[in-house]
This record gives sequence, C-alpha cells and structure tokens, in this order.
Amino acid sequence: MQSSHVAHVQEIEAVCLGSLSQRDAAVVHSWRRCIEHHRLDPAQACEAYIVPDAQLREHRQQSEALINIARSGLERLYQQVAGLNYVLLLSDSKGVAVDFLGAEGQRDALRQAGLYLGSEWSEQRAGTCAVGACLQTGEALTIHQSDHFDHMHTPLSCTAAPIYHHDGELAAVLDLSLLQSPQAKASQGLALHLANAATRRIELANLMACHRQEWVLCLSLSPEFLDIDPEAAVAIDGAGRIKGMTHTGARILARAAGLDWRKPAGLLGQPMTRFLHLETDQLPTLMRYRPAQERVVMARDGSVLFAHAIEPRRAPAGRVADVGRVEADAALPPALQGLAGCDVAMQSMLARAARLATRDLPVLLQGETGSGKEYLARAIHTASGRQGNFVAINCAALPESLIESELFGYLAGTYTGGAARGRVGLIEAADGGTLFLDEIGDMPLALQSRLLRVLAESEVMPLGARRGKPVDIRVISATHQDLGTLATQGRFRADLLYRLNAAVLSLPALRQRTDIEWLVQQIVQRRSVEDDVPSLSPAAWQALQAYHWPGNLRELDNALMLAIALADGPCIEVHDLPEVLRAGRPGLSLDSKTGDGSAEAAWQRVLQACGGNVSAAARHLGISRSTLHRYIRRDGLDNGCANGDTGRDT
Repeated sequence: MQSSHVAHVQEIEAVCLGSLSQRDAAVVHSWRRCIEHHRLDPAQACEAYIVPDAQLREHRQQSEALINIARSGLERLYQQVAGLNYVLLLSDSKGVAVDFLGAEGQRDALRQAGLYLGSEWSEQRAGTCAVGACLQTGEALTIHQSDHFDHMHTPLSCTAAPIYHHDGELAAVLDLSLLQSPQAKASQGLALHLANAATRRIELANLMACHRQEWVLCLSLSPEFLDIDPEAAVAIDGAGRIKGMTHTGARILARAAGLDWRKPAGLLGQPMTRFLHLETDQLPTLMRYRPAQERVVMARDGSVLFAHAIEPRRAPAGRVADVGRVEADAALPPALQGLAGCDVAMQSMLARAARLATRDLPVLLQGETGSGKEYLARAIHTASGRQGNFVAINCAALPESLIESELFGYLAGTYTGGAARGRVGLIEAADGGTLFLDEIGDMPLALQSRLLRVLAESEVMPLGARRGKPVDIRVISATHQDLGTLATQGRFRADLLYRLNAAVLSLPALRQRTDIEWLVQQIVQRRSVEDDVPSLSPAAWQALQAYHWPGNLRELDNALMLAIALADGPCIEVHDLPEVLRAGRPGLSLDSKTGDGSAEAAWQRVLQACGGNVSAAARHLGISRSTLHRYIRRDGLDNGCANGDTGRDT
C-alpha cells in the first residue's frame, strides 16, 4: 500500500474515532456514515462501478421526463465549462448517472474513473463522493480530491447540487467533475455556483411543466433579476393552496411558518396565507405589467420578497369547455384516448402511461377497487404494439387450490382427472403479449416465489415438467393495497415488489375526480338504447355528486344502468337511482381509513352493517364474494361473522 494511501486510511480512521479534523463537516459526517452505517473499509480500494445496460435502461426510462426537461439546461451549462475539462453527470435518486456530457477524447479515462453514463455514485457503493453525499444531505457540496473515502477516487474533484421535484422530494443530482484539478478546494467555487444556478432553473422548468393549470408565483430577494432568473417559485391552485414548489421555494415557505423544509408533506396543500401575507385575488396584481420594485410580498416571518405571478393557462375564449380534454387526448395513443375528461390528475397519469406503453418495463397500477385499473391495463397493452394476447388474472378470485395450475399449466398425466393433453397455463398464453395480474397483493406467498422466478428467468415451468419454456411477457399488475406495507409485514415478497413496480401509475378514486359530469355523460350514452339518451334531473345530479362512491366507476356504471332501465320518460329522476343514493347514505369503501388506522378494517364494518350477508357486503364494497370470503378466512372470522351465500361468483 502506497504511503499516501496509508495516510489517507489513517486519517479516516482517526476522524471516525473522534479526532478533530480540518475537513468540511459534510466530509466528516460522510466518512462516519461509510464506516458506521455502510460498513465500508477505507483500506479496500474499489473501482468505479458501471451498472449493466439493461439496468441502465430502466433507470433512464424512469427518469425520462426529468432528462427531457433538464437536457437543454445541461447542454448550456456544459458549453460554459467544457473548455475547463469538466464532465457533467445527471444522476437519479439512486445515484446512477442517467445522462452524461464529456469530451469525446477522454471517454476511456472517464469511464475508468466512473465519470460516465451508468456509473453508480451512491454513498453505500462508492463511499464519500459528491453525488452520494448530496443524496444523503440534500445539500449542494464539493468533494475534493482526498475528501473522497475511496483512495481510488482521490484524484477527482466533484461538485454536486440536488434537483428537487415539485412535490419537495429529491429527484436527481447534477454533478460537475474533473479528472485533475488544482490542489485548493476553493478552486471549485465557480463550479458550485454554476451547479446551483442550473438546478434552480431545471426545477423551475419542471414546476412550470407540471402546473400549467395553476398560478405560479416566482420569488426573489431583490427585484433586479426577478423576471429573468427568479430564486424560487411555488404553484398555487384556485383555492389558494400550495400545490408544488422549487427547493428554494420550499425553504422560503418553511422558514416563514417555522416548519422543516425536509418534510414537504407539511407544506403541500396548505393555504398560501399560512406563509405569505397574500390572498388569491391579489395574484393578478403581481404580474409583469407592474414594475418589479412594486411587486412586494411580505412573508409571515417578516422577510420581504419580490414576486412575479404567472397566470394559469386557459382555453381561448369562444372555444368549448372540453377543449382541454380534446387537446390532451390528441397527444395520446388512440387506445388511451377517451379515458378521462378534464381531470388534471387523470390526464397527467395518462400522459405518463403513454410514455410507458411502448417500454417493456413492468407497471404497477394502484387504485381503489373499481377505479378502472383493468381498463387502463388493456389500453396500455393495445398502445404497446405487442402482438400477443392480453391475459388477465384476478389473483383474489382464483381458488388457492387451482391458481398454481391455472398460472403455470400442467403436463398430461400430472393430475388424476386433469385434461388428457395437459393444459397451457395463463402465463404461457400471454407469451408475446401482456400478463395482467389483478389484486396481486392477494397472491399466496408460495406462488409469489414461482412468479419471481418467471420474471427473473423469462421462462415458465408447467407442473410436472422438468424443463422450463421461454416466454416473452410484459407484466402489468394492479392492487388496491399498499404492497410496501404488506412486504414489511411479511405478507408480500419485497424482491417481487421491486420486480413489479419499476413504474407506478396511480388512479384517483371517483370521489377525487373533477370530471364526474363527463363520466356520467359517457356512461349514459354508452348504456342507452340507440339514440334515446336520457338526461338527468337536477335532483338526480345532486344525489350523484353527494354520494361517496365506494365502488368507484363500477358502482357508477351499475347505478346508471339501473336508472336508465327504470326511467319512465326522457329524464332520469332521483327515484330511478339505487336506494343507497336516494337515501343519501355515505358510502363505505374497502380502502376507507377507519378509526384504528387500518384500511382493511372497513370490510368488517360493511359486513356487520349488512347483517353478515356476504353478497350484500361484496356489492357495497365493489368486490367479488370470493375476495370477501378470502378476507374472512384470512382473519379467522368465518365462524359467525358471515352467514349464507357461500356460492361462487358467476
């Protein structure tokens, strides 16, 4: 071991034993984390790690939206520093470089040093480094030469700044690095300034892209650069609530209200007036038609800010109110069009689904029962262009005694009384297409292990077979449960979860959607006979809008089918609706939160309210009887909790 290496190891060990150090506090804390938490050995040199190509594609696909927004800013920054031999990396929240800009002539040296596309710079992998320390602290910093934990990296000088998503979560890190640099750490002051400025602009561009339909309030401590390069920004909805923010915006809000910016959930959804002496109707007075010096806003902590309000994008006057939906649909593949009205959350989710459709990434759909997960899965399959079948499996509805043979199939002679020629399993039937696993959270643990093997090895082993069959399947799964919580409880395999949730799409509950009127019109038109489409009376509309909709779209569809069948004339009246809507009783959802904080406790309340009648409770919850029976058996409540109706669903 070289003397410089020995000295480096001894310094790290001494600092971790409590010796005073001239190093920056961020470096000292990182060294200690490497020793105490990551269990790294400073004497053990470790070469830079580049993730495999398939893994890199997954990381890049998950960061695609941010890469697209950041790219022009990164290229502009690189033009400023390329003459100084800097390399620019954009790393995701896992520390993997998903974008890279560097000199062509230095490619081999950069790759060897890990300053390259696909390099992983997480602290637990690489030790103290700029990207890893930035991810740990959430702060911009420089890790210069011997600040690095691993001696292999001590020739490098790296400066990193965090990029926060508009919801306040750390999304990526921008890194400026040098293979060789001056000895003084202060030489990297310009790099730190440029990295901070670039990330601030990227965050603002991302906020503007994600909140086009809301007010964006740009903020600065001085008026000179307010309209050109603001320091911070927040998105505000029509009711005056905070809907998004840049990182500096989060810091300003938190400071004004005495809160912690590291807990963004405490900022989002809060009224703007909690942080600023400003009402929603005053926002137009902060637009550019007034001089910047006059656009003053006082924060609740007494600080003075200069503000520039950018109004929401609205449809031009004279155009129909549904123009936003039409324009949004036009940008989607045909299969994904017509699944939402002007609900912003749904349109945003569908735009993301469109980008994911042609990828082979597994997708996890989350949403309450009846919220349309299978409709979305079929649309994604159609938009994907895959030529094979769409095969849907309800993991909660299949009896446990049959689910293994249904999924994997079996050879002739495997079962007494089985099909003489055996049976092709549903997984194999999806070869070349899409396998949709609905209610994946209810799959038995033993079968989860077998499914994990199918996904890992791309082959299926029928029961009774000695060799597997190769399969090319794209997996879309769906659940109304929190799989992370199930994994923590040991009821769902964590390794399978990570195979299924490469991309997650969340469907809002019907009661959360703003396009219910559009949905009702679509269903009434589809369910009506020929051109005889009834309208709804004001009382019927009021009943529909006041109801909680525990069964979501499925329940709405059933309610309107009944109303159309019972309507005597061209108008649906309130007495044509199901009794639960007429009575004005609030709905109970399987996903509703109960007093004890348990989501699944809701079904027990519903079953009890229905006098133990499984059919009535299942209809009210919008699930199948077999699913409810499974919950009853799982929780040991089948003695006296339910009565009658043990037949299978048809």
